[in-house]
Amino acid sequence: MVATDIRNDVDEILPGVVADRRHLHANPELAFEEHETAKFVAERLRALGVEEIKTGVGQTGVTGLIRGGKGKGKVALLRADMDALPILEENDVDYRSTVDGRMHACGHDAHTAMLLGSTRLLMDLRDQFAGTVKVLFQPSEEVPPGGAKAMIEDGALENPHVDAVFGLHVAAELPAGQIGVKSGAASAGSDRFRIIVKGKGGHAARPHAAIDPVVVCAHIVTAFQTLVSRETDPMQAAVVTVGSIVAGDAFNVIPDTAEIKGTIRTLDPDVRARMEQRLPELARGIASAMRAEANVQFIKGYPGMVNDEAMTDMVRAAATAVVGANDVIESETGMGGEDFAYFLLERPGCFFRVGTRNDERNIVFGHHHPRFDVEEDGMAPGIATTVQTVLSYLGG
Repeated sequence: MVATDIRNDVDEILPGVVADRRHLHANPELAFEEHETAKFVAERLRALGVEEIKTGVGQTGVTGLIRGGKGKGKVALLRADMDALPILEENDVDYRSTVDGRMHACGHDAHTAMLLGSTRLLMDLRDQFAGTVKVLFQPSEEVPPGGAKAMIEDGALENPHVDAVFGLHVAAELPAGQIGVKSGAASAGSDRFRIIVKGKGGHAARPHAAIDPVVVCAHIVTAFQTLVSRETDPMQAAVVTVGSIVAGDAFNVIPDTAEIKGTIRTLDPDVRARMEQRLPELARGIASAMRAEANVQFIKGYPGMVNDEAMTDMVRAAATAVVGANDVIESETGMGGEDFAYFLLERPGCFFRVGTRNDERNIVFGHHHPRFDVEEDGMAPGIATTVQTVLSYLGG
């Protein structure tokens, strides 16, 4: 089946995909709470005739099988994430979130609707490929340790054994109609840290009688930047960001303790391991030198996401057939975390980006912003690229 035919089929089902996306957007659920979302997905899969539908995978995940009509063959997995964020939506749209303080501010509602659309088309195209497509709807991408790991531990990559994995993410930075691909390192490893600095409280006018944890924190935060500027190879990428410092609540009181929270982003596993060792060492050493104590909690997040070269070439070719070479963009390596990385640690695959920006309609706000939205026409190239990739991979 040629890409133009696939695109025509996508255009026919797009109103239904949009309706699904808007239903999901209006009814967001947070990580590992996606019970109604999972129920909605399972009902859709049953209506489409998908086989061996399993719910409760990795707590609230859903999987199903589409068996090709040309006999046995390889198994391709398609993944969409389902969880929303604890953000109060500020968009004035008919499908605005109906749950105060919760919002699909990252596009997972679109991902789920798009995979349901891809499922519908692949069910119609079963006679054109051999093997099996496993569709997987994942909980908790936003909150480490994440739903991908939980679903893998629940056997999502087996029965049948998955040979390749594919996923996508809408991209607020790419205009609708463009597809972004990237071979190799596509996103960073993402870890977090929490440090409690224990000093000795006292009167602000008598600092010599206290041990000021705020000043200790200031030295620790400044020193953290040397982990990048003086301890990391300049040809390697790393980010250390402190997002929160909390201490005291009065003008004239030195508090007993102060708290630092932040994140580390790395691309290379060796750099990541060194950061895990050196950040606590640096914090404890500085605190000790200043007569304080630092208790450090290093919270491992998602590993770096690395796309397989051959699988990426296949997605690039599929996207080119769908939108044309001029609208296939080489994505930049991002420093954001993405737990699809766990699937790519287990199987070769590719995670690509789908443009959903529309300047004319002011759909320009970034991911996790309270006014984030997607240009819904941009979902069509993503669905068509997914279907074309599957047909190529399974020998269509």
